[in-house]
Amino acid sequence: MNWIIDFIELLFPRVCGSCGKPLENNEETLCTLCIANLPFTNFHLYNDNPVAQIFWGRVNIRMATALLYFHKKGRTQHLLHNLKYNNRPDIGLFLGRLLANQIKNHSEFSSINYIVPVPLHPKRLKERGYNQAECFANGISEILNIPVCNSLLVRAKETSTQTQKTREERWKNVSEAFSVNYNLHHENKHYLLVDDVLTTGATLEACAQAILSIPQSSISIAVIAKA
Repeated sequence: MNWIIDFIELLFPRVCGSCGKPLENNEETLCTLCIANLPFTNFHLYNDNPVAQIFWGRVNIRMATALLYFHKKGRTQHLLHNLKYNNRPDIGLFLGRLLANQIKNHSEFSSINYIVPVPLHPKRLKERGYNQAECFANGISEILNIPVCNSLLVRAKETSTQTQKTREERWKNVSEAFSVNYNLHHENKHYLLVDDVLTTGATLEACAQAILSIPQSSISIAVIAKA
């Protein structure tokens, strides 16, 4: 059977999602060197971290964190580009597992009932084939054993890309873009809202406000990277 695996890897080589070098047999998604050099934030270790501060005075959240720092042309940018545009959903899953192992003993994150990925518009989902935020959510779910709720948030309208927009323009672009589809079972629950990159927080704020319309609901936030 080993020759079959070798043949498959010859046709479809396993390469690092960051540097692009071939993976060793004991490596998965990222090579050992790239994992060792990931720019972890460790924001989960303190409540008043830069991710949480973005939402102060804007939307009420319980806890917020980001797995990685984002720097232009840095390792994180390469990862996210491959995740979103080069058919590497395994990167999202892998990074979700990394984050989950960081937060699994945190008192706030341990009370989460559902993980909710920021949804893509159906048109964009069809083009890409998967939602990168959902991949990240599935990785977290795998470690924490918390269900992913894909049907709760609905992207009611297609929005243009947030890249190059000002904070005000980003908010106008996503305001009223999201709605919730819930029943009594969803009330009085703690939701972990997840996305790939946090910049101004406009998209996550719009999603959080929609979820907080559910009676007695509460929100925490986790993203792959803080720009």
